[in-house]
Amino acid sequence: MLLEYAAIAAFIFVTVLVGFIAIGLGMLFGPKKKIEAKFIPYESGMNPIGPGTRRMPVRFYLIAVLFILFDIETVFFLPWAIVLRQFIDNSLGIFALIEMAIFIAILLVGYFYAWKKGALEWD
Repeated sequence: MLLEYAAIAAFIFVTVLVGFIAIGLGMLFGPKKKIEAKFIPYESGMNPIGPGTRRMPVRFYLIAVLFILFDIETVFFLPWAIVLRQFIDNSLGIFALIEMAIFIAILLVGYFYAWKKGALEWD
């Protein structure tokens, strides 16, 4: 039974091996000259103002994570909506409707919590 997966295992092994070989050859034969200009941050051809590594406010990350969270969670609505009629005709109908209502309620609690904490405000 595991013999069927031998081709996939061989493919993964070869791709990892090729990746390591490419990185190794680049490190072995690549240029090693350390020039100070390489470490200056590039900003559209202009000289940078201030340090190249600045701390970003947590608010940017928080908004990005919230967007990804709610965006991914809403993806679950599409398959449910497509098979809703089958659920209603099936014995699973009322159970599936209650489960989706609980899912939406949990999402709304998280959304209102983030809204109340001011996580969605862009200052």
